[in-house]
Formats: sequence, C-alpha cells, structure tokens
Amino acid sequence: MCIRDSAAYPPHVQAPPAPDAGYAPPAPDAAYAPPPPVADYGTGYAQPQAPAPAAPMPGGPGVGATQGFPAYGTDHGDGGPSTEAFPVYDSHADAPAGPTGGPGFGSGPATGGPAAAAAASWPGPDLDGPLPTPVPAPAPAAPRPTPPADKKAAAKASAKPAKKGRSKLVLVGGGIVALVGVAYGAGLLLNHSDVPKGTTVLGVDISGSRDEAAAKLQTAFGTRAATPLQLSVGGKPVELKPDKAGLTLDAQTTVRNAAGSDYNPITVIGSLLGNERVADAVMPVDEEKLQVALQELAGTAGSVTEGTITFEGGKAVAVPGKAGTGLDVDGSVDLVTKAFRDQVGTGKAAVVQLPTATREPVVGQAELDRAMKEFAEPAMSANATVKAGAKSIAFGKLSLPKILSMQAVDGRLTEKFDLEALKATYGNTFDGVMITRGTGAKTAVTPQDVAGALGKALRGKTPAERTVVIETNPS
Repeated sequence: MCIRDSAAYPPHVQAPPAPDAGYAPPAPDAAYAPPPPVADYGTGYAQPQAPAPAAPMPGGPGVGATQGFPAYGTDHGDGGPSTEAFPVYDSHADAPAGPTGGPGFGSGPATGGPAAAAAASWPGPDLDGPLPTPVPAPAPAAPRPTPPADKKAAAKASAKPAKKGRSKLVLVGGGIVALVGVAYGAGLLLNHSDVPKGTTVLGVDISGSRDEAAAKLQTAFGTRAATPLQLSVGGKPVELKPDKAGLTLDAQTTVRNAAGSDYNPITVIGSLLGNERVADAVMPVDEEKLQVALQELAGTAGSVTEGTITFEGGKAVAVPGKAGTGLDVDGSVDLVTKAFRDQVGTGKAAVVQLPTATREPVVGQAELDRAMKEFAEPAMSANATVKAGAKSIAFGKLSLPKILSMQAVDGRLTEKFDLEALKATYGNTFDGVMITRGTGAKTAVTPQDVAGALGKALRGKTPAERTVVIETNPS
C-alpha cells in the first residue's frame, strides 16, 4: 500500500487520507482562488460524453499514484485530487454518510457500500496528462445489399417443369436402352451357328455350319484355285499349275477363322440390318515348292541354253550351254503369288509378265566332262541287262537313246528315264514275276523297278557289272 506524501500537494489542498479510511470532503478555502478551467473540462465548458464504463483496476480505491487533475463532484467542479480508481459523485447529498459522518467515501466501492452502484464520471486508465478526447464507437456496418434478382429468369425458372422434363428424358433413354437390349439378344439368337449370319469371304456368303461354309468355298473358288496361271517369260507364254507351285486355297482354315460368335454389339445388331461381316480367305504359299517350280520353268523359257548330253547314233554327245536371258526366279515369287490370289478372288486369268535377267548356263564345261566320264560314255559302251526271276532283257545302242536323257539338278547332270518308253521297250518280258515288298505284299514288276536296275547296269565296266538282278524276295 502506498501512502501519498502531503508535501507534494499545495498548501490549500489537503492530501487525501490513507486508503480504506473514511473521510469527509475538505472544506473550501476562502483564500484559494480556483485555477482557470482546463480545456475540454471545467466551469463554463461543455462536459465531454463519458465513455462506456470500464472494469475497475485491480487493488481497489487508493492504489497507485494520483491522476494529477481535479475530480468532479463538488459544486464548483474543482474538488481535490482523486485516486485513479475512485468514482466521483455528483453531490454530497447523494452520497451516504461514512463511518465518520462525512459523505461518500467511506461507503465507496472499496467497502462494498451502496455507492458502488453509482455511475463513475471517469473510469478510464491512469494518465499523467490531460484526458484524451473520447472517440465515439464506430457505427455498425450496414448490411451488404443483396443484388437484385433477375425477375424474368426467376419467373421462368419457377414456371419450368424441371422434374417433368427430366422424367421424360429418363423414360426415353430407358426405352432406347431396352430396345437396344432386345435387338442385341435377337442378334445373338440368330447368330448361334458356327459361322455367324452375314459372314462373307471374297464377296460370297458362307454363314451356317462349318461343313456348309467349306462347301460354299469349294463351290465358289475350287475351279479358280485349280486353273493354271498364264505367264510370259521373255515374250514366251508358259503355264504354271498352282498345286505344283505350292499355291492353294485353304478352305478349312478359312472357315475355322470365320467361325465363332462375335459378341460386339455393333456387329450383332448390324447383322439384323443386313450388314456384312467380312472374313479373309486363307491362301498359304509353300515358298520352297514355288522356287523349284520356277526353276524348272526357267529351264524351258528364255534364251539361255543349258549344257547337256544327248545319246545319238549309239554314242553320248556333250552339248555346251550358251548365255542368254532367263527367268528371274527370285523376282517372280511375289508376282506369281499375287497372280494366284487375284485369280481366285476375281476369276480372271490375266497373263502375267515375269521378269527376266541375263543368265549364264548352270551346267558348265566342267560338269559336262564329269558326266561324260562317269555315266554317259560307260552307258553307251555295251549292252546292259536286267533280270527278274527267270526272265531278262538287254538294252543297247538302239533302245537306250529312246529312253535315256540327262537333266540338270542343282547344277549337276543326272540320268533321266522316260518310263513310258521304257515300259514299251520291255513289254511283257516280266509278266508273272511277283516281287515281295517290304509290307509283305506281292506285286508285279513295275517300270520303276526296271529303271532302278538299268541305272546300275549302265555304270558297269565289266559284263558281270552290266547285268543287274531285280530281287523278288528281298530279305
């Protein structure tokens, strides 16, 4: 607790009593003239509006230093100093008597008297200078104006039957979905066969069972696939059979690929509307077989002359080859394949010009010399005899030229027998002779049996080597 020093006050001002002690307000001093009024308060000036009451400072009345400005509540507005927390009353008459008989202070807020309910003229903070001019509280902000609504849009929105329109759209959408579902189901029922309805191959409808589809393919394309291709090599027309060249239409694979249900909704529903489901025709190519066929074709077409050996006048004659233009085998493979597929697809047998190139003979002089020494000269040196059972026949200078020739195979000359001419030569010589085959069956002697034995006999150099026996009971 702080006790104020009386020496700090002027002689005509009585120091306030100690806190908690009731006292009467001091008597006015006749010799003291009040100071001139201070700006903002005092006699002759309008009193400022009191701000809203604030909560009392901690510690109660009398705590802390004086404010340094006169308090209100006397008749002249110049009462003595007041502590920071004491409220000031308007008149002595309104304040109840304290314990000492004086007005007011003994029953102030610190002692809990009824004066605690009186309004304080300055409940503000402890200030050493003049009172600040109160700042009025800001007025509450005006509510933000609501933007004016579009009356026409609001009226239109309220008048629009949104739910009813939405319901119609839902009903229409549901109907469409149901219709699509029914059509899809109907399409699946109609496409239950092996090859679905509307399936075509090269424009031909093959829908139905697999056997029916294969039969339709064979009827429509069988003849086309077997027709020889019309080709031209260096201006010379030639033919090539597709089956010999490894070119075929595989009907079974085509049907197998086209069979099976297609569950695509677009395809299924489209079949009800007559849409086609196109399947590819399978036409495999045996390239190795095609190469061999073209090699044989090259030997008969073009201007190249291959080296060979002929048998004339009872002797073998070597014929050297000559260079010229011949079939370009590698460049013809793709053209022949395309020609076959076009012929099957369209039925047209157009002549295809095959490329040619300058070629040297496959059989050169060295191969001619070897074939003459190892086969041709010994073959014409003497008769060759073939036996079967108790029967035999000799082949010599007169008969051999009719049945014997040489051909190039992979650049090497080998003998070739004309089987029809051979059979005509030996006639019924071996009739009744039966040969037991590897399967146990017994059959008659064939031209192939005679040709095999004759080929060995023609290479013999002695009479014994030039006689060959056909085994009738091989072990």
